[in-house]
Amino acid sequence: MKRQKILVAYGSKHGATVGIAEEIGRALAEDGFDTDVVPAADVQDVTQFDAVILGSALYAGHWQRSALSCADRNAEALAHRPVWLFSSGPVDSSAEQHEIAPVPGAAEAMEGLHARGHVTFGGSLTSETSGWIARTLVKHGKGGDFRNPEQIRSWAHEIGNELRSQQPA
Repeated sequence: MKRQKILVAYGSKHGATVGIAEEIGRALAEDGFDTDVVPAADVQDVTQFDAVILGSALYAGHWQRSALSCADRNAEALAHRPVWLFSSGPVDSSAEQHEIAPVPGAAEAMEGLHARGHVTFGGSLTSETSGWIARTLVKHGKGGDFRNPEQIRSWAHEIGNELRSQQPA
């Protein structure tokens, strides 16, 4: 049986979303999938992939332009394969406490791509985060790392299980 190939693409501003995408890729690789984890801006063609997971950092309630552009640029090919979306953003524990609805840009991408699901994971704003605004917020006690690896891995394993159940024997 051919191993399914999954693309995990991400739009990230300060790097926290990269970590989430890499965790998704590792979990799916452990489940027996071939995974490529790449910046959304670098994705020109998704036709070599059996499924796509596209994620973006949230800033001021918006997805990163690179993630939205990736969705637009590949809309035709994405319409013919399973797609899931994720957002990375809240710098508090709210994403662990309850499901957070996708922001308007993500909701529009979900609808346009007929995505099978969306999840919002906690984000990260630490002293290692680039940008003076981020460093200033951290300095004043705002932020922290609210990414939950177990929550991320669990979601990735759910995707893997769904893909495996739909693969011909």
